[in-house]
Amino acid sequence: MSTLGPAPDAHVPHAHAMSVTTRITLLCVGVALVAAVLASAATARALVAAERASEPVTLRQAVQDLRTPDAALNRAARTVERRPIVVQSLLLSMGVGLAVGAAAGGSLARVLTRPLRRTTETARAMGAGRRDLRVPVEGPPEIADVAVSINELADALQHSEDRQRRFLLSVSHELRTPLTAVRGFAESIADGVVTGADAGQAGRVILAESQRLEGLVRDLLDLARLGADDFRLDLAAVDLDALLGHAETVWRTRAGSDVDLRVERPGHAIVLRTDPARLRQVIDGLAENALRLAPRGAPVVLSLRDPSPADPERTRAVLQVRDGGPGLAAEDYAVAFEPGVLGERYRDDRPGGVGIGLSLVHGLVQRLGGAIVAGPAPEGGAAFTVYLGDAP
Repeated sequence: MSTLGPAPDAHVPHAHAMSVTTRITLLCVGVALVAAVLASAATARALVAAERASEPVTLRQAVQDLRTPDAALNRAARTVERRPIVVQSLLLSMGVGLAVGAAAGGSLARVLTRPLRRTTETARAMGAGRRDLRVPVEGPPEIADVAVSINELADALQHSEDRQRRFLLSVSHELRTPLTAVRGFAESIADGVVTGADAGQAGRVILAESQRLEGLVRDLLDLARLGADDFRLDLAAVDLDALLGHAETVWRTRAGSDVDLRVERPGHAIVLRTDPARLRQVIDGLAENALRLAPRGAPVVLSLRDPSPADPERTRAVLQVRDGGPGLAAEDYAVAFEPGVLGERYRDDRPGGVGIGLSLVHGLVQRLGGAIVAGPAPEGGAAFTVYLGDAP
């Protein structure tokens, strides 16, 4: 039986937790009281020592005290008479210490916690949707570091939201184009504007655009599922050489004579523990991207090889898709897998794609425990290299 209780709400401060202001004030009061007590004790000891020094009890006086008890009683009475003075001094010192500690602690706590209160107010405003606020960097270094971290988090959040907004705009644009075609041809057939053989051609356009929409929606759903905790992999021992052979059969048919499809296989089995369907989805995604961008007659290469010493650790196979297309600008390789970025940059001068195919491939490779990088290809276009090992 589990002994763990319900998880505390991270957004609600603990009801019984003592504030920093109270802690600092009590600490200062405690320090002041201890200092006052020690000072009073030292003063009392000094007074007693001074009294003894001014009235030393000699052997003769002690003998006389035995003979005349009244003198000893008188001296003891003087000592007793001084005790209230010592007690009063001690109480006065404690009172002054308490007042000074409370005042100093309260002032110090307000000064130290002022940046924290501003940070809290700014963070709450950010949580309510404000993205134009930043925390003033002030106070002690530890508190200033908190402000810097909050500001960096706000910058990253704003950048992420801007990127998601641009991605949604790209997806909306990509969905609107085939929907417009489907609606236009469907209305033409329904109104009798297109008839006979033209109606068949219009139907084929509707079918093609519907398939394009279906593929786009499927990629969006897969991309969303990648971040879910219940995303499953069906792991098995897979011969990557045979898997690439099956992919070659499909893509050689799709490429036809428009593209010079080349396949580089190791000629022996490379067996990994991985998800064959997801890995095939990676190959198909990269191959489709290459075929879409490669001009007529340009090469598209599907390559599989054994790892080399230069490859990352734990790599057991290297899969590569290269093309002789236009490639990417040098600065675009670093953002090639961010959703919608390439689609936004190359929307007007390159065919198709909203930029989620490569993002989906990147997510799948990571789920399979591998890594993928993009760079220029010797064929003149882009090269996407996948480093694979046994899936976790």
